[in-house]
Amino acid sequence: MTGLDTSPLTDAIDRREVRAFTARLRSEGTIATGVLTIITLTIVGVAGVIIAVPVLGGLAASIFAGDGVSPVGLLISLAVLAVIALIIVAIVRGFGGAAARRYRLDRFARANGMQWHPGYDDPDRPGMIFRLGRDRQTHDLMRRPAPRFVEVANYRYETGSGKNKATHKWGYVALRLDTPLPHIVLDAVGNNGLFGGSNLPVHFGTEQRLSLEGDFDRYFALYCPAGYERDALYLFTPDVMARFIDNAATLDVEIIDDWLFLYARRDLSTLDPATWQWLFGTVAAIDDKLAQWARWRDDRLAVAPTAGAAASGIPGSPAAALRPPPVGVAREGRRLRQGIPWVTLLVVAGVFAAWTVIIVLFR
Repeated sequence: MTGLDTSPLTDAIDRREVRAFTARLRSEGTIATGVLTIITLTIVGVAGVIIAVPVLGGLAASIFAGDGVSPVGLLISLAVLAVIALIIVAIVRGFGGAAARRYRLDRFARANGMQWHPGYDDPDRPGMIFRLGRDRQTHDLMRRPAPRFVEVANYRYETGSGKNKATHKWGYVALRLDTPLPHIVLDAVGNNGLFGGSNLPVHFGTEQRLSLEGDFDRYFALYCPAGYERDALYLFTPDVMARFIDNAATLDVEIIDDWLFLYARRDLSTLDPATWQWLFGTVAAIDDKLAQWARWRDDRLAVAPTAGAAASGIPGSPAAALRPPPVGVAREGRRLRQGIPWVTLLVVAGVFAAWTVIIVLFR
């Protein structure tokens, strides 16, 4: 996308327009009504009154009784009241900030031929992050329907429970491809964790890793289904590899069915103009090379001619040859086989070794 207009993200806004925009979203059912806001403020207000009344009452009783007010008691009372006031102000500003954020993102979307939505539960996407955990939600979703469908959003899901409960935060970009392709993952080396461990939520069998020429392996670990190595080489020609290295080296990439996903462990749909310039610069650079992927066909789906058609032709003639394969991917190429992280294997081996030592020593 050229000429991206990011001014709506930073320009001054009219609070009356923000309130009107929020009211319209609520009337349309796009966002929840203000009941939650009212309940939250009521609870905080009641709690503040319960705390403030005894404090002020104690001060007044001391003054009218002629006992005077100690400086320490006065300071503590004022500190308590100040904390209550700050909490109420922070809550009010928080709700107001969320409304302003929605308004800015909607204006930004309209200025650039996109559509904004506050988000959906359980998004229907095939990528690896969309089938994990529970309470799966997208937030601040942006869509550009043409010339190629592009979607940018923030994503959350939860795992565990109690003290082990964890919220996993992602940002993603989704591009719709012209044809289904084999399941391929590019695990970015630059965002790996401690000891080089992948930050992806899913791990794949190492036998599916394919080494490519040049410096590509310094930036990405490429995984493709067994038997699809030649297809991966067809798709990731040197010019395509260069585009990914130059523009998406900090993002993990997944190609699955007729989708291409770019993943980051942070919000991507933000009010930061530089983030949007970078994202759509990356999309433009990749999109420029996706047209050549549309010509790919899976030879495993080629159909043999009927007996009559084969008999009517001479060997080697078009009538006797395989029919061109249709659009699609054979079953063995649709999904990568998942593996076990080496860190997990190392921990299990360490526990087993320690247990063995204990048994031998105290037997």
